[in-house]
Amino acid sequence: MKLKIVWRKVSDYVRYDLREIAFPSSLPDPPHFKKRRKLTLKERYLVLKEASRLYAASCVRDIGPEHWPNEHKKKRELDGELDEENGNRKEKESSTLEDLAVAARGGMETLRPALQRIYLTRASAYKDALKSFIQGYQEGIQQTMEKKEDSKSSEDTDASNSKGPT
Repeated sequence: MKLKIVWRKVSDYVRYDLREIAFPSSLPDPPHFKKRRKLTLKERYLVLKEASRLYAASCVRDIGPEHWPNEHKKKRELDGELDEENGNRKEKESSTLEDLAVAARGGMETLRPALQRIYLTRASAYKDALKSFIQGYQEGIQQTMEKKEDSKSSEDTDASNSKGPT
């Protein structure tokens, strides 16, 4: 009799609890959720093709407009048309990484000034940030000290008024 109860409990554990522990079921969908239809074989192929194209393009360091999805191409073209209408053409500024790459191709003679320029700009940015932090900190200390002085002076006047002349 006891063996039968133990067997039932073990089998229930394996059947229900262990399966839920190993492969937990997901939460049910919210009430407003609408299930999408399954894709056809052709649609799956097109999605896989586009995803692989974008993945291959992401391996390239410079992802230009030719590798962007169609929405970005259209948006970029519209922005370009608007800039051309105004007569202003946005020129792309070279990034620090591109400058380093160009300098590295030139050898150590061209790389050293580029690295010095980067270090100097970073140092000046750090120096400016530190200076503004110190100014803000000092202003905060001054405000706190003024509040303390005001509260002490108001306490002193309250104490002298409460004593009053005798």
